[in-house]
Amino acid sequence: MLEDLVVVVDKFGNPIGTEDKLDAHRMGFRHLAFSVMLYRYRDGELEFLMQKRASNKYHSGGLWSNTCCSHPRPDEDIIHASKRRLEEELGIRDALTFTDIGTISYLAKFDNGLTENELDHIVIAQSSDVTLDINPREAETCEWQTISAIEQGIIAQPQAYTAWFKLVLNKVTAHLND
Repeated sequence: MLEDLVVVVDKFGNPIGTEDKLDAHRMGFRHLAFSVMLYRYRDGELEFLMQKRASNKYHSGGLWSNTCCSHPRPDEDIIHASKRRLEEELGIRDALTFTDIGTISYLAKFDNGLTENELDHIVIAQSSDVTLDINPREAETCEWQTISAIEQGIIAQPQAYTAWFKLVLNKVTAHLND
């Protein structure tokens, strides 16, 4: 099934094949991913829609992260994949304008033996608000948080956030500040 495959890439980000999602994470293969961050300005302050991952996720369960993240299917466009996963994870069907602002690359090993080795496309969209219908298999909750609250949270409890989140946040805030 296509939804169980990830696109494996070489060190330059070129697709070189596909692999079963769990096997790719067990073997640490570098693969394509995307991280979506919805943002808004409220009362002059930047806010992000944060997701607390479901506790039963195959890694990083119960941790705070960006709005949504996943892997594109083989031959699936990053923007299309982002829209698809926002709907699957959070029930977001709102008409939003998405922008792929570039990539980050990271390697994170987890206690359960899995490894994230991702070339991660960062996708953003501005929204004053969205309608949520959270899939409990994917997320425990979602909430708008101010950038200052997120930064204070990372300082106070860095272990409460996913391994990739700080990189995503830095990429998004740098883009929005340009």
